[in-house]
Order: sequence, then structure tokens, then C-alpha cells
Amino acid sequence: MSSTTTSPTAAPTTFAVIGSGWRSEFFLRLARAAPDRLQATGVVTRTAERGEEVTAAWGVPTHRTIADLVAARRPDFVIASVPWGQMPITVRELVDAGVAVLAETPPAPDLEGLRALWNDVGAGGRVQVAEQYLLMPGHAARLAVARAGTIGEVTSVQLSSTHMYHAVSLVRGLLGVDMEEVVVNAREFRAPLVDPLSFGGWDTSAVPEPRTTTLATLDFGDGRSGLYDFTDNQWWNPLRARRIVVRGSTGEIVDDAVTRMVDPTSAVTSHLSYRRRGVDMNLEGVDLDTVSFDGRVVYRNAWAGTRMSEDDVAVAQILADTGAWARGEGPEPYPLAQGCQDHAIALAMGESARTGADVRVAEEVWA
Repeated sequence: MSSTTTSPTAAPTTFAVIGSGWRSEFFLRLARAAPDRLQATGVVTRTAERGEEVTAAWGVPTHRTIADLVAARRPDFVIASVPWGQMPITVRELVDAGVAVLAETPPAPDLEGLRALWNDVGAGGRVQVAEQYLLMPGHAARLAVARAGTIGEVTSVQLSSTHMYHAVSLVRGLLGVDMEEVVVNAREFRAPLVDPLSFGGWDTSAVPEPRTTTLATLDFGDGRSGLYDFTDNQWWNPLRARRIVVRGSTGEIVDDAVTRMVDPTSAVTSHLSYRRRGVDMNLEGVDLDTVSFDGRVVYRNAWAGTRMSEDDVAVAQILADTGAWARGEGPEPYPLAQGCQDHAIALAMGESARTGADVRVAEEVWA
């Protein structure tokens, strides 16, 4: 589950997109922000009318079919950015067309769909998944600190931030687990909460209404565990903070604080330090520059100068890494098997919450 940080190259990574919804526009926006490194070569839309809208907004040619898209200009890879139910169908069509694929999350809506998709395209090794959370600057810095052995053997990850497969990816990545069996126990709780901000903007008339919080434990065996805590719309709601705890055999990381033993009688706490450009009289622009720990840079923003948000930085990086992989210049950024495992565990959390019983995720066909 490793990732790379590619440096700018002479030729930009080229990609095309299947679908023209709001998620597709994320990728087009990143290409506009970093045109020397990312280039969108085309978009497949259902209708010519929608195609004209996309071209007018983003300056990218559009097509009605995958065949026309590939015939016009073959990119490094093609992004499948379609609804859940359509995703496995589109992925199969792209693989049949002979192109490298980056599938949006999740790669199929349910467990049977994941298995069927893997049986059809898994062996070919031509599909990656756009799971970017481990590439976000803060998480990437925590992962670097943990992998350096700073807190010893990582044994537990507690996360209250994002949902389902994204959260599972973070837990698995920070724990360093692969395809091990996991026992899931989840429960849901309804309680009133003001929800003043959403994708649609601020709601000035918002009042407390019932919202669901899902709590789940993930038991990976050998003392390794995950704790999942997510409230409806937690991504947007400013009244619900994000929290992460990574515990190890000789210390722990709590958000940006790292506590560990430095000698037999001394536990010390240091902090991840974020250098941001454009603060006060800094005239370098408005970007995150680096994240350091104890005087050592553990994360460097490869997209400084673009003014991207931290989430955008992570998505841009997985696009660049996917391009390098597709050209045979780098490793797989996030293989289909990993995306399938993330969603299988996420589905188990939902099943356990519905039934009130433990759910075991055993070894699957992609393991």
C-alpha cells in the first residue's frame, strides 16, 4: 500500500475522464491548476449537449463513446468517474479497450460486484483505484513518522474524520495490514446535531436534527485494531472536529502530537510542524510547503505553487503516480485489490450496524 511522490517531468501526465458529474470536474480543475504536469485529453458524456457544456467550461474535447475517446487521443490512463452501479461496467469496458484505468471509489457497489469485477479484470493488473487519503499531507507525514519506527510497532488506529472505504484505507495503511482477516463490530446512534454547512453551502436556518453516528471496531488479530467513528456529513460540519490517534508499542501520535520514549525514564512530545507560504509577510504564494518533525522534513508538497487544497494535492499526486505507473515509470499507486479490500470491510461495518452482530471479512478472491 505504498505510494510515491513523483517530481515534475518534461511531459505532463495525460488522462481522460468517463463521466461529467461534480466528481469528474475535480480532475479537470486540477489539470487547469497544474497544466505543466496534468493534462485532460477528453471527457465522455452521455449527450452532445452536456459535452458542449463541458467543453465550454473546461476547454476539453468530449466524446460519446470510449472507442471515440481512445481513437482521438490515447492518454496515459482513463478515469472512471461514474455512479456506483455503473462503475464495474465502465471499468470492464475500459480494460477491454486496452487502456490503463483509474477507478473512482468504490470499484463496485457490493461484495458480489467486487468479486465479479476482480474475476473479470483483476489478473490483468491494469486497474488502480483513486484512493487518495494516505497521500494527504498530514496523513502522509504521520505515516512517515510511524514507518520510521518513532512509536515502535503500530498496533492501533482510531479515526474520526472520513467515511467507509476512505477511513478503512487510512486504518489499514497506518497499521500496515494487507489482506488479513478482520472481525467488524459496528453500532449506530441517533442524536440531535446542528448541521449548518454542506456541499450546497451554509444553511442559516439550520436547527438540531437527528444525525447518525457510526462506531465500529476492526479486529485484525495479533493485537492490531482500528476504531471508526463517523457522523453524517462530518466532512463538512464545522461542529465535528477530525481526530486521529495512531498507537504503537513505544508511543503514540495524536493528531499532530507525537509522544514516545527517548530513554528508559523519559517520555517526550514533539509536534508535526507545517510550514505554510503566504502567512503574514511571506510573499512566496499561498501553499503548504513542508511538514517537519524534530527538525526533519517528513513531507514536501510536490504541488507547491498551484494553491491547491490539501485534498486536491492528494488527488493530484495519485493522478501523477498513476501516470508514472501506466508509463512503466513507477509502482502501482493503489491497486484494485486494495480498493476491493477497503470496501469489503466498509460493507461489513454497514452489515454489522444493521444486524448488531460481528461480521468477519475472510480472505477474498483478490487476496
